[in-house]
Amino acid sequence: MKPYNPLEKENLGKSVADSLISRPAVPINAVEPFNGAGVYVIYYHGDYPAYSKLKEWNLTEDGPHVPIYIGKAVPTGGRKGNVDPEVSAKGTSLYRRLEEHRGSIEQAENLDTADFLCRHLVVDDIWIPLGESLLIKRHRPIWNSLIDGFGNHDPGRGRYKGARPSWDTLHPGRAWAGKCAPSKLNIEQIQELIGNYWENYHREF
Repeated sequence: MKPYNPLEKENLGKSVADSLISRPAVPINAVEPFNGAGVYVIYYHGDYPAYSKLKEWNLTEDGPHVPIYIGKAVPTGGRKGNVDPEVSAKGTSLYRRLEEHRGSIEQAENLDTADFLCRHLVVDDIWIPLGESLLIKRHRPIWNSLIDGFGNHDPGRGRYKGARPSWDTLHPGRAWAGKCAPSKLNIEQIQELIGNYWENYHREF
């Protein structure tokens, strides 16, 4: 048997993931401004038919259990490798990212922000990608692994020739997505994929 090494990537990522999941889940509408960068998970427990499994698993006394989306927010300059520890500690990148997601949900015609919970954890910047990667691998959230586009931003003027993300086809409402070319799959085809996804989904609880 291989000896346990707490400094292996897998174990370091697990430490971040376990710390995040141990935190209390709060309504995404109730997140107060805070400083820092890090990782987060978002849960759904509403009545959208294609996500009925999530309501079953997340609207429990000891839940929520199954994220619909997992993401990260790096500190200012983090994507370019120019992180200033003092600046990143004072920045609000994680809070702003959650606010962006809340705005996307709010714009969707068939979703309600009141049906979403989240957990978030401020993490030292070097461990953020590792924690996010392990969380996604562990939970395989549907908005990460099957329905693309939830975390997308407005591509900007002159860049709307690309196909509309499947997330916006399923949950129309974001103005910029309406300017994009139609998705390759229609709603019925996407919902069929979702049905197959749940049939093969293995819960981690």
